[in-house]
Amino acid sequence: MNFSIQSLYNWYRNTIRNPKYRWWLILGTVAYLFSPIDIAPDFIPVVGQIDDALLLTLLVSEISQMLSQRLKSRNEETVSEADAANQASTASSDTVDVKAVPIK
Repeated sequence: MNFSIQSLYNWYRNTIRNPKYRWWLILGTVAYLFSPIDIAPDFIPVVGQIDDALLLTLLVSEISQMLSQRLKSRNEETVSEADAANQASTASSDTVDVKAVPIK
């Protein structure tokens, strides 16, 4: 079994994007941040805060990416619905075709 930081990051990212496990992973991450039991204990001056800072950064960045994607998709849906409504109203309105002739 090959363990790497990249594989752990990919697992975290894929799991947090799965709606079934999203809240469990967020709650587990927050519980780990406040828990006194860590991979690197917090009473060690620098190393103790590095794992918490990395995990908090990862959590915030993934949640912000998900929210920005959700806002983009919601805006695209709103724009496409507005375009569809505009096209429907334009198609149903009375259109007058006029043959243009030059004036001399």
